[in-house]
Amino acid sequence: MAAWTWRFEKADGAEVEPAVVPEEFTTQGDAESWIGEHFRQLLEGGADQVRLFEDGTQIYGPMSLHAEEAQAEEEPQES
Repeated sequence: MAAWTWRFEKADGAEVEPAVVPEEFTTQGDAESWIGEHFRQLLEGGADQVRLFEDGTQIYGPMSLHAEEAQAEEEPQES
């Protein structure tokens, strides 16, 4: 079974310890859902971007966590 993992980085690519420690995920969807739920805490903890790996092979990245924050702020708020 594949193991999906995240690498957390500063904007310059230096690896940082995440503010929220993730588990090892069994699907890409689970890994991406987890990032969606925790990106604000990760940003506050000092991570600027992430890379997704499957069994040690980079699938994509770096992906900015700041883009998600900006997108969330643009969405209309329900009253």
